[in-house]
Amino acid sequence: MKKAPFTRPVKAILLMLPLLCALTAWGQPSTLPMTPQRDTSNDKTNNGGWKNQEAVIHYHYRNSATEHNIDTGIHTFHRRLFIQPWQRDMGNPGSPVLNLLFTPEYRVGPTLGYHVYDVYRYNVDSLKYYNTNRPYSVFSYQMAGRQENIASIMHTQNIRPNWNVAVEYRKISSPGYYQVQRNNDDNFALSTNYKSLNKHYTLHGGMVYNKQQHDENGGVLYRDLLDSPDYNNRRILNTAYESPTYSTTRSTVANVQRDMTMMLEHAYTWGVTDTLWDEEDTAAYTYTLTPRFSISHNATMSTEQHSYKDLAPDSMRYTSLFQRSFPNKGNAYYSAGADSVFTRQKWFWVDNKVLFNGFFGKQNGQLQFSAGAGVRYDQFISDPVSKLIADSPYYRIGYDRRSMAGTYIEGNIRKEALAANAWEYGAALKLYTTGTYAGNFAFNALLGKRLKSIGGSFTAGAGQQLGSAPYSYTDYQNIYAFKFFDLERESITSAFAMLESARLRLSGGARGYIINNYIYQGSEGIPAQYTASFTLPQVWIRKVFRVGSFYLDNELVYQAVSASTPVNVPQVMGRHQLSFEKGLFHNAIKIATGVEARYNTAYTPAGYDAQFNRFFYQNYDTVKNFPELAVFFNFRIKRFRAFLTGENMQQLFARNAILFSGTPVRSRTTGDVTIPMYAMPNTMLRFGFSWAMVN
Repeated sequence: MKKAPFTRPVKAILLMLPLLCALTAWGQPSTLPMTPQRDTSNDKTNNGGWKNQEAVIHYHYRNSATEHNIDTGIHTFHRRLFIQPWQRDMGNPGSPVLNLLFTPEYRVGPTLGYHVYDVYRYNVDSLKYYNTNRPYSVFSYQMAGRQENIASIMHTQNIRPNWNVAVEYRKISSPGYYQVQRNNDDNFALSTNYKSLNKHYTLHGGMVYNKQQHDENGGVLYRDLLDSPDYNNRRILNTAYESPTYSTTRSTVANVQRDMTMMLEHAYTWGVTDTLWDEEDTAAYTYTLTPRFSISHNATMSTEQHSYKDLAPDSMRYTSLFQRSFPNKGNAYYSAGADSVFTRQKWFWVDNKVLFNGFFGKQNGQLQFSAGAGVRYDQFISDPVSKLIADSPYYRIGYDRRSMAGTYIEGNIRKEALAANAWEYGAALKLYTTGTYAGNFAFNALLGKRLKSIGGSFTAGAGQQLGSAPYSYTDYQNIYAFKFFDLERESITSAFAMLESARLRLSGGARGYIINNYIYQGSEGIPAQYTASFTLPQVWIRKVFRVGSFYLDNELVYQAVSASTPVNVPQVMGRHQLSFEKGLFHNAIKIATGVEARYNTAYTPAGYDAQFNRFFYQNYDTVKNFPELAVFFNFRIKRFRAFLTGENMQQLFARNAILFSGTPVRSRTTGDVTIPMYAMPNTMLRFGFSWAMVN
């Protein structure tokens, strides 16, 4: 198929951007974050003794001076990686995920709009930037029933005391407990950070690549069969998209999402410098810098692609989008070379931003303010589509391309709490000033304090955003259809307050949303908009009680949703863990073993629409599940952690929990409608380990 050509200016940008980035990085030495922080190289800058010190490793996030330690705990080590704390997948890892604690999507500026795989994807804006005096690697692996495997590896090391590189890779392979629901994911991330010896130049770089492949089964057709002992093997249950003439392990319907992003951010800082000499080694010294002014530049380039295919389409599935007859008449018919439905959407964008930054105050605890502007180019493509041949009644297969350029301004004020009893506060604004998305904006503000008396912190804040509908919500195109959905801008106002205390083993908070023109996927199979304003308050609390070596970990969430609001979330959710945790053999081994229960009140769960790879609002199917039960045994020996857990133990005496509804299926003969559903897998054993290695 002929590929969509880029315009000449875009080609020039693509060719020049890597060269400009390389020349900039080569022409100046680099650093860690722009904000001031203590010397974290664990050594003087002019000798090689750092290699002989004890292993020390920590990481920070871009534009933050707060240092974080690697998590080595075992209290909750057995919990699944991608559904914490209140996420819910479709029964096997790698499948679409929805947060049952309502969280609206970020839609400020251009977006493609596919988010069901976000929990698996690496993101350049949340990469970890490490600093270590020894090469450090972590290998993790998990396995469970039905050939479920998750493997990951991370390696980081400082090339020099002031230059670190880290690389991560993760593989998920999960055929699933039910028919044709295979997931196959690959995720890769690369990050590097550098600080010049005189502390003036800083650089952060990152690259991520994500690929999610999800075979769709449309859901189990007859939920009552979950109670029958004749169907304990869940793979003999009929699913909506099964097609034995095609394959017994692969589906004719699948969604694939790929994305790759490269980012370079660097800054040069002016300020007050000093040299600290070592009292023991008079030849060793360390530079210090108290910043006063800096200029930073960020260049980001990204490409994302989402594709949907149906090799055995049934015309009844697409009545809300187009009318066409296919050979498949609802009997899972597949014929090689017959008509199929294929939809693909692409998004390419380049963003360049320059900020001017000022600093006030002493080195540890400065107030930083920034102001600047950015320019970006975005291109959306749908293919294949039908294009009318000029001066002819005939059509050809082509693509639809929309390109746009825009500018935005950005500003923020930030003071981090880097010491006990210190205050933190900040505000940030991003406003699109020109282009298709002019008027979109996001504003956030927060105020907090570190509380030494309770070993915790208090934070409160508020936010306001005005965003446009994503491209995948407004445009649906393939060779059979062109649909455009005109949706108004969505407004979201939020406010929150949180308290955390490690000493009291307590955390809690409250958040409230006011939403107007809410954009969502309707049960009719097309995007929709709820024009009335609605509120959604949330309250959560977590408290851990300890008696000797016994721990009772309790979490509760309450969220209030009116019956008329197009949001599917439970009103109450809870999780409780009772564990015995103790060090044995003079603390050579640490164990944590116990039981865990997770539950929520009866509610109408969201539906899942495979054609849009998106969850949709539905109000016709209510479920009430038995609490989910698990038993676990976790242990740690030095840098090696492992767990063995028995999951879904409640299904030894209760029906498989219903997770989501599927797209309704109408019988061609009787006209009856069946609502498929996605159910939890059977009771299973799951084993995993994480092994950290230091050279």
